[in-house]
Amino acid sequence: MRIVLDAMGTDEAPSAEVAGAIGAVRLESNSDVEIILVGDEGLIHAELANHVDVPGGIVVHHAPDRVTVKDSPASVIRRKPESSIVVGLKLHKEGAADAFVSAGSTGAVMASSLFALRPLPGVERPPVGTLLPTAGDLCLLLDAGANIGCKPRHLLQFAHLGTTYMRDVMDRSSPRVGLLNIGEEPGKGDELSVATYDLLQGDPGLKFIGNIEGRDIIGGGCDVIVCDGFVGNVLLKFYESVAGYIVDLLKVELASVEDATIDLGHVFRVLDYAEYGGAPLLGLGGVSIICHGGSPPKAIQNAVSVAARAVRAGLVEHSAEELNL
Repeated sequence: MRIVLDAMGTDEAPSAEVAGAIGAVRLESNSDVEIILVGDEGLIHAELANHVDVPGGIVVHHAPDRVTVKDSPASVIRRKPESSIVVGLKLHKEGAADAFVSAGSTGAVMASSLFALRPLPGVERPPVGTLLPTAGDLCLLLDAGANIGCKPRHLLQFAHLGTTYMRDVMDRSSPRVGLLNIGEEPGKGDELSVATYDLLQGDPGLKFIGNIEGRDIIGGGCDVIVCDGFVGNVLLKFYESVAGYIVDLLKVELASVEDATIDLGHVFRVLDYAEYGGAPLLGLGGVSIICHGGSPPKAIQNAVSVAARAVRAGLVEHSAEELNL
């Protein structure tokens, strides 16, 4: 299995990507993985030289350009064809790699992935899925920001794509789907919510548990949360800010305790986005994983592992089957 890793995406590129790639190939679960680091080969080789005993399974593919925050996402393919994002996705498109991972510009990765990998037949709005920690198991939020102005049929597709992802990648045998709304009762919400509820309720291929409110998410009552990208992105950003606030607050409080016997390692791991890797762009003819620009090596390592699990599980093929395409 060959996974392309955009080596020029993070704020600390290429150091975070190189360290993350090394960590990923050292994992026993990734013994079948080869990572293609795409980017400025001089910078990448210099960074690799800083590591001792670099394992096999890492190769470098030169891409002289990189995408910056100043670049328009829609024009990247045309104006920066030699950038690490475009070159990396081209390798995936042409079959030289099985998946693509990047912590570069989210908009550029999304736009370039849509152009290079193309949506699966019948998929109108490929969504971004993001894993959220809860009191139970992780749940998948989608759409997390790719699509605004959705129709009920789009949210129905999100539910099917999310169900496939949680079953294939997260090993949930029968993923529960909830519709994010302002109340639990059927008939609540705006026209989009009411119409979507009816579609989800009437689909025998989904385990739809009804509407869920924002306060219910943290309890872990469902595996897939469906909403449009506007609502999803607001929820995601709030979720991330609260997690960071809690971690900072605990650190301050513990600093004032002389004999702190509580092990908060588990708490920090639960709230740390680096534990969950990247966000998959679902409904495409390939595997594309989007990471946070500030991703540390651990997040990159985990994103590569997520991509590998998606490929092994046949996520793309199963997504098409789930939608009866």
